[in-house]
Amino acid sequence: MKLLIGLLIGLVILPIGALFYLRFGNPPVAVADTPFPFEKQIVHVPLHDRIQKDMPKSVPIQPTADNLVAGAQIYRQNCAFCHGLNSQNSAIAPHMYPRAPQLWQAHGPRSIVGVSDDPPGETYWKVANGIRLTGMPSFDQILSSTQMWQVSVLLASANKPLPQPAMDILAKPLAF
Repeated sequence: MKLLIGLLIGLVILPIGALFYLRFGNPPVAVADTPFPFEKQIVHVPLHDRIQKDMPKSVPIQPTADNLVAGAQIYRQNCAFCHGLNSQNSAIAPHMYPRAPQLWQAHGPRSIVGVSDDPPGETYWKVANGIRLTGMPSFDQILSSTQMWQVSVLLASANKPLPQPAMDILAKPLAF
């Protein structure tokens, strides 16, 4: 009898309660709301597994001066509004959930700049596919594959000296 009651609770009452809460409760949907318990873990575990499985393993372009300058131009036009520049943080990033990472700032105990510790293929996957529920759009239909690689190689090189023309592009303040 206890098993039957447990099954009834598990299969009927809990899902109905969850639906009732989502419909009539106050679930966190605004950027400033406190996230659900374990929300980051629930979202990030499958994301990282999917990226590791599907990301390109080899980079078809080299981090030449021309590719880095082209990447800087593409980044400034398409990415800087959310991810900032090396001379200016994004004004909207703190008001996003999850917060858009500032890709020219050092972070963590090892002072990694942006995503320069990620393989370029991982950054390429994120640029091409976007990330659901984060505000990160897919650029697959907006940028060419070469352009997405140029941005990815630029960001992988963010912790290294860049050619002066690329630095000049990334140093001009954004006009909001």
